[in-house]
Amino acid sequence: MSVKEIAKRARAAAAAVAAASTEEKNAVILAVAKALRNCKEEVQAANRQDVQAGKANGLRDALIDRLTLTDTIIESMAVGAEQVAALPDPTQQVLEEFTNADGLLIQKVSVPFGVIGMIFEARPNVAVDSALLCLKSGNAVVLRGGKEAIHSNMALVSLMRRVLEDNGFPADCVNLVEDTDRASAQEMMTLKGDLDLLIPRGGKGLIAAVVDNATVPVIETGTGNCHVFIDESADAEMAKSVILNAKTSRPSVCNAAETLLVHEKSPLLPLLAKSLEEAGVELRGDEKACAVYPMGKATEE
Repeated sequence: MSVKEIAKRARAAAAAVAAASTEEKNAVILAVAKALRNCKEEVQAANRQDVQAGKANGLRDALIDRLTLTDTIIESMAVGAEQVAALPDPTQQVLEEFTNADGLLIQKVSVPFGVIGMIFEARPNVAVDSALLCLKSGNAVVLRGGKEAIHSNMALVSLMRRVLEDNGFPADCVNLVEDTDRASAQEMMTLKGDLDLLIPRGGKGLIAAVVDNATVPVIETGTGNCHVFIDESADAEMAKSVILNAKTSRPSVCNAAETLLVHEKSPLLPLLAKSLEEAGVELRGDEKACAVYPMGKATEE
């Protein structure tokens, strides 16, 4: 099926989720959480195909880590679904209102976009959290993930589509572009009139490609630069524990620490730098940091 046809099917389904009550949307989202737990083996069997292919194709260990759906990751996906259900409904909120000189009550009310396209890379859990956030906000979604996670994404989207139908929604509220050729991503970027909004989630290159080439309205996400700040009053052992956990517990994920910012009056930089080096972290610093502890010189890149 072409990308355009998938988008048109999403458009036909979008009215159902836009008209759904908060309770109806939450019921679907909670049912997805339950299905993730109940169908874990099915999802992991598909995921193993992707992991094996990734290893055979020489994917870096960090990417393999991001790709792998362990029991812990699937449970975190289910918990994440429950957290989405617990969020306030962002639709039908009166954002502003006033009565004009003619006595007319004017309101600005939040409504769904319609059909949202999501282009993302190798993390299959993104398929679930993106789809559920779209459903919560009353939108249908067209997902397009990377080829590294295709089997995982197919299994997860199939699961969500089954849950939608079981709860009285059209399955086409959630859709997956199974063609992972670059041309399918390019086509999504130009589906003005079929997609109302496009959101890229991934690295700098993906985000730049979407922003530079899309004719569909785009929300530009950041590539991230996660900071941890150590104040002059920080406790040494607590600071060391926080820094090591933030950087080394799972360095492949997007919320791993990337910048350590230390107060100029803090004496802790040598202790923290040594602890990071002993954990296998490569350090690069500005002039002041390098003067306190020997490390590579940081550049803008």
